Amino acid sequence: MPYELFEVDKEIPDRKNHTYVKDSSDPTEEIPKCNTKTIPGCMTERGCAFAGVKGVITGAVKDVVHVVHSPVGCTTYGCGSKRYPTSPYLPNGDKIPVEQFNLKYIMGTDLKESDVVFGGMKKLRKSILEAAKEFPFVNAIYTYATCTTGLIGDDLDAVAKELSEEIGIDVVAFNAPGFSGPTQSKGHHVGNFTLFNKLVGTKEPPETTPYDVNLIGEYNIDGDLWVLQKYFEEIGINILSKFTGDCSHDEICWMHRAKLSIVRCQRSATYIADLIEEKYNIPYIKVDFFGPKYCSENLMAVAKHFGLEENAQKLIHREMAKIQPKLDFYREKLEGKKLWVFSGGPKNWHLPEPLKEHLGMETVVVSTMFEHQDGYEKIKQRVGEGTVIVDDPNSLELEEIIEVYKPDIILSGIKEKYIAHKLGVPCVLIHSYENGPYIGFEGFLNLAQDIYASIYNPVWNMLEFEETIKDKEEHLDETCNISDETGTNIPKAKTEEEVV
Repeated sequence: MPYELFEVDKEIPDRKNHTYVKDSSDPTEEIPKCNTKTIPGCMTERGCAFAGVKGVITGAVKDVVHVVHSPVGCTTYGCGSKRYPTSPYLPNGDKIPVEQFNLKYIMGTDLKESDVVFGGMKKLRKSILEAAKEFPFVNAIYTYATCTTGLIGDDLDAVAKELSEEIGIDVVAFNAPGFSGPTQSKGHHVGNFTLFNKLVGTKEPPETTPYDVNLIGEYNIDGDLWVLQKYFEEIGINILSKFTGDCSHDEICWMHRAKLSIVRCQRSATYIADLIEEKYNIPYIKVDFFGPKYCSENLMAVAKHFGLEENAQKLIHREMAKIQPKLDFYREKLEGKKLWVFSGGPKNWHLPEPLKEHLGMETVVVSTMFEHQDGYEKIKQRVGEGTVIVDDPNSLELEEIIEVYKPDIILSGIKEKYIAHKLGVPCVLIHSYENGPYIGFEGFLNLAQDIYASIYNPVWNMLEFEETIKDKEEHLDETCNISDETGTNIPKAKTEEEVV
């Protein structure tokens, strides 16, 4: 069978269906079980639906203030931890008076027990009015249901509608309480549908051109958007609306005026591209700009739509000439190194082929927290024979994967980084990046440099010991092999020599 049960999962055999080892002779539908609730007993790395809508979709919008309707913990959790930098300028020429406003501020209703018993809508209303008074320069207020307010049934839409008329700016409610789906992916879905249904088509852009595009699913992590924006401007393509990196509220409202939608993150944002195509007959193409080859191919595809292939070709030749000598150096240093790619979604199938083709690295494990069936089919298509593909890995599996498959480096998020470091394995952040941007030609060079610097960091030669799972089991046997009268294991008493 192509599925594998980790040693640490012997007590939860259902985990076997979530770990698939690629075998090209298998039918296409042989993939890990996915997009289901985490199996009880697993210490999952996943985020919740609220994290999906606020942390991914709306957190990058730069001229709105966010009011989280929750106890204070969810509000704190919703404060920006990703690198979504923004420029202070809006399409109409106005300037936001607070630099990186979207990363610095969040507001909450701070629900208490009495609010849960008697309802929190009055408190939500008061908090939104306070937000409008405190930040009069914002162009909209977004408010979010969380697990608590979802359970007590507060009607956020009613409050938002009433206050939109009273304040005179858009107040938008997002109903994605944490429990509403198995993963943060549910929040992506709710965010896309809410923004489309309540905003798209409600305003007109100041001007349009025949070369206008919506750049969808690009969140400007560590400046990715600005790399692509520079490329498109040189080719002659105008980004009319961004969804949602370095995005203003109004840009979402006029997405219906673009001539083409370009979808970057195909897990979190294809929904709104589908909706725009269906209602406004605007086509979309899915693109991938990680790695020189994919970047070249996809720039050409977008340029071809507008008849601008010659401009794209010039840019590609120039950028490749710039980076090739350095790429040759990193390939010499990294060829044959094994890596584990652990991202939320599409980077699992964006990165393995460029890292193989341009740097000679072998992906031995791929894992994701919220991928769906179509994503796993793409991952399976792009990774090599024998690659282990894991859905929703738990923390103990992380340790076993490191011990068994011995990756030279892990590309993952902050939650996994320090587990990897404690086990003596370097890790590069690919959710929020180390020294990005990582997209485009120069971005891939940045990624290669960070991988090289991490693997060849001399700190790894200073480790004095390496504890294995087998060592831990033996240690457990030695210290817990005596039981008291209730059957509870107690540690062995130390000998006199051990005490000394």
